[in-house]
Amino acid sequence: MKTKRFFWKLQENIIDEKNIETLIKFIQTTKRYTQFTEVKKFENAWSKWQGCKYSVFVNSGSSAILVVFAALKEYYKWEHDAEIIVPAVTWITDISVILQLGLKPVFVDINLEDFSFNYDDLAKKITSKTKAVFLTHLIGFPADLNKIKKIIGKRKIHIIEDCCESHGAKIGNKKVGNFGLANVFSFYWGHHMTTVEGGMICTDDKDLYHLFLLKRSHGLARELPRKLHAYYKKKHKDIDFDFLFLTDGFNVRNTELSAILGRSQLKKLNEYITKRNDAYLKFLKIISRYSEFLHTPYKNGISSFCLPFILKPANLKRKLQNFFTKKGIETRPIISGNLLRQPFLKTYFDNIDFPNADLLHKNAFYIGNNQFINNIRLNYLNELLEDFFIKKQTT
Repeated sequence: MKTKRFFWKLQENIIDEKNIETLIKFIQTTKRYTQFTEVKKFENAWSKWQGCKYSVFVNSGSSAILVVFAALKEYYKWEHDAEIIVPAVTWITDISVILQLGLKPVFVDINLEDFSFNYDDLAKKITSKTKAVFLTHLIGFPADLNKIKKIIGKRKIHIIEDCCESHGAKIGNKKVGNFGLANVFSFYWGHHMTTVEGGMICTDDKDLYHLFLLKRSHGLARELPRKLHAYYKKKHKDIDFDFLFLTDGFNVRNTELSAILGRSQLKKLNEYITKRNDAYLKFLKIISRYSEFLHTPYKNGISSFCLPFILKPANLKRKLQNFFTKKGIETRPIISGNLLRQPFLKTYFDNIDFPNADLLHKNAFYIGNNQFINNIRLNYLNELLEDFFIKKQTT
């Protein structure tokens, strides 16, 4: 019997009644909505869940990247031509921030096993000007940090992890976001958990943590831990401490409302990840029937972000996407496709020898995965794929 058709959204509302009740209670009992004690509570709760020493809550994952690289450039006194290794497939602000700060992105092709760097290409792209490797754990797949560290060797090159799509993914028993000098997460609407808009920076380095706090909020000294206030008051006696600026900065703070929502969502994050991964394993079983046409990517430690379709024949991508659209299933490209094909980048960078990034660009797309993907939906997907592949709509 055919499953009744329904609309399969890319992103769905994961803010439940309990989250809403918690927000309402807070709104009714507080006089303070801008960044204050609830933000600190959420940062502490996130640090405990993530397993890091320090966390800094900001208004987006993109702002987290901005704060991290602005701080690193200042702290390590990087020159304008300092090179930052980046993947050819990632979210656009991983690249935009580097350009905006006057640093130089060096693009590396990806691999088709964990969607991180092509590790041979990474080894070739490192130079004496390389200051950091900015890796992405793409769509929930953990990158091979052991390989990356081995390639870097004893060179003074920092690792920064983009974990925006990979909350709770693991390498062995250790969560991603605990291997780099500083690491970023996103709590955007469609991610593993949400603060509607929001991001987090994680680090174990106290000095960088203090600089991240300053950069988040105009460079204001009062943003630092209270135990440091007396030192800076004494050091800068001629300036009112309330408006003492120790560095240049931004205003990328988040709100008490977002922090309340974040702590409420965090309580269910492990459950959400389990449900996403269960759906992904069932999805793999479904698409494995069509291995002639589809890649079946999997890696231990995954924290599934989406359900990817990587077509072996490129001509089937658009056909399958259009078929899904007609049947009520939303689709998107695999994040950016090959970034070097994007208009604002292809003017300045050559798209030469990025075959795997091009394959994802031309052959791949994804549909949504979240804690609402149940057997009814997966049965519907199974029926659609039977219609598409077995009934010869591939010709």
